[in-house]
Parts: sequence; structure tokens; C-alpha cells
Amino acid sequence: MLRIATVNVNGIRAALRRGMGPWLEAADADVVTLQEVRAPDALVHELMAETGYHVVHTEAAAKGRAGVAVLSRTEPKAHRVGHGDPSFDDAGRWVESDIVLPDGSLLTAVSAYVHSGGVGTPSQDEKYRFLDQLLVRLGELRDHADHAVVTGDFNIGHTELDIKNWKGNLKKAGFLPEERAYLDRVRDELGWVDVARVHAGEVDGPYTWWSWRGQAFDNDTGWRIDYQLATPELAASVSAARVDRAATYAERFSDHAPLVVDYAL
Repeated sequence: MLRIATVNVNGIRAALRRGMGPWLEAADADVVTLQEVRAPDALVHELMAETGYHVVHTEAAAKGRAGVAVLSRTEPKAHRVGHGDPSFDDAGRWVESDIVLPDGSLLTAVSAYVHSGGVGTPSQDEKYRFLDQLLVRLGELRDHADHAVVTGDFNIGHTELDIKNWKGNLKKAGFLPEERAYLDRVRDELGWVDVARVHAGEVDGPYTWWSWRGQAFDNDTGWRIDYQLATPELAASVSAARVDRAATYAERFSDHAPLVVDYAL
């Protein structure tokens, strides 16, 4: 079995103070991908030194922003920063790790962070440009390795099932038709599989993000914006998928909850 977990930690130092360490140990994942790490590379390696994981990480040029990482039990064969558009190479939004599995096959695991954007802003234009190149890179990855999985925070709810208050967000970044169309293309044109949705079926959620404010967490007024998108052969092996939602608001180590998927390889 191959267990892959992904979580936006909303700052790795804060997450560790709030209890990420015990979750990481209990999850017992072979691969863990992190987004919004928000720490210098040397510090990330230092913080993870006692976990037993090999760390591939890229920080953002903008201090205290973004940053993505792939942790793996097996030392990676290779890794790459960026998804092909060089203007994003120092943005801390995309890192790939090539991992040889016990059967000798090659897995490429990606940690991706798509920023939230904002309607009518340059940030939204930049989000679309990032997503344009994401589609290109997904096509390339299917030919690069035996298996590939792109994980992370996409800041897009794909369908009405993915946002509790979808009616109130129809004209807001994160649920715009133009954004959702990218995930349609990932599925319909490129053939990648949203494994959490397929495993859960046509049900509300399960959500992966809730605002820190108000009663959003207690009322489960959330968004499903964290994904594991897998190549078809890898997706066909999924045996379990879950969201590690904290038992109480006080026990959360991030405003996101980890998405954990078991692949029977």
C-alpha cells in the first residue's frame, strides 16, 4: 500500500506549534505534500530532520508567502521546481519529486499551491496563467513516469458539492465558472482523476477548508479545495480516502485538514 497525504499547513512553524507533529506521526504516510509552508528552505529541513522523511521544498521569493514541499520515506530519484512557466519558478507554488516504488515503478508526486486570486484583479489574471501552464504540465507528466499524482490546494471548488454555501459564491474567486472549467478539462480532456470525489461519490464535501472566523468549522460550512489528482492507472488502485478533520476547533493545526489517500500498489 502507498499512502499519500496532502495538507496546506498555513505556515509550518505555526502548524507544528498547534499539533501537526503528532498528526504527521499518526498518519504514517509514505508521501506527504505540504503547501503554504512559509519558511526558508534550511529551516524546513531542520524542522523535518527528526521525522525520517526526505524533504524536497521550494520557498517563495516573497518572504513569508507560499512555499511547497514533498516529504517521502524513500529518497527521491530526482526533483524539479516549477511547472514550465519560468515566471513562477521562484513563486513557491510547484515542486515535483520522482520516487521509485518498491515494485520498481516510478511515481512523480507534485505539491501545488494555486493562490486564491480576486475577481477583476491582476492576481486573478496570474491565477489563470498559472492554471494554463498546469494543464500543459499535466499532459507532460503522464508520459514522464509510470504513475503521477498532483496534490495540493487549488483554491477552486469544482462543483456545487464542493462548497457548503455555493449560491453565495457564484461570482467570487474560487467558484467562478472560468476557474471550475479548468478542473473540467483536467478530468474530461486530460483524463486525470479527482480520487477523493470518485471515492466519496456524489455527496456534499467532504470539505477540507473552513474559515478560522465565526462558526464555520463547527457548522461544517466548508470548501473542498484540496485535491489529489491521479493518473487513471494510479486512481484505479485507490482503496481508501479520508479527510483528517480535527475533532474540535481547538485541535486544528491549520485552517485546512489533510486529505489522505491509500493506493493499493
